[in-house]
Amino acid sequence: MSSALNVVALIGSPTSSANSRTLLLVRHLVEALRQRLHIEVQLVELAPIARSLGQALTRDEVEPRIEQALLRIEAADLLIAAAPVYRGSYPGLFKHLIDFIGLEALVDTPVLLAATGGSERHALVIDHQLRPLFSFLQAHTLPIGVYATPADFEGDRVDSAALLGRIELAAARAAGHLLPAAIPAPLRRIA
Repeated sequence: MSSALNVVALIGSPTSSANSRTLLLVRHLVEALRQRLHIEVQLVELAPIARSLGQALTRDEVEPRIEQALLRIEAADLLIAAAPVYRGSYPGLFKHLIDFIGLEALVDTPVLLAATGGSERHALVIDHQLRPLFSFLQAHTLPIGVYATPADFEGDRVDSAALLGRIELAAARAAGHLLPAAIPAPLRRIA
């Protein structure tokens, strides 16, 4: 049996909440990936490290737990990068953490992008904000990103067939990228 793929899920919300839609979306993505791949998942949450992260101007100044978070991100076989939309983009502390990633640490690393926002008007944050950020680091941003709004949730669960379908499609394509035999035949493109 082959070893598990190292999936790191970065939850880029600077505030902690038990009912975080961003965290809930990531949990659904992880579960959909688990159904397709043998994975080991590590969560990196911005909220617990946000205050001390904001005080560091260089990576040499970060606390050990921030350095550990950065090392986890840099060692990912697949990175799930999820952020809430704040004033039309990702939170500033999310960007600050990304700024400390080694310039060549994510070269060719597949990155599954996800975001949550207050309305559909921010849905392009994935393509206009997150994709360029990770492309700069030469990561391989996967073509299918997942965006969700409050209307997609009911309490602590996803309540939208469209969002569940998008999660399944994103997971299938990510699995297919990591292990081409894992993608279901109906989702494969015929060349």
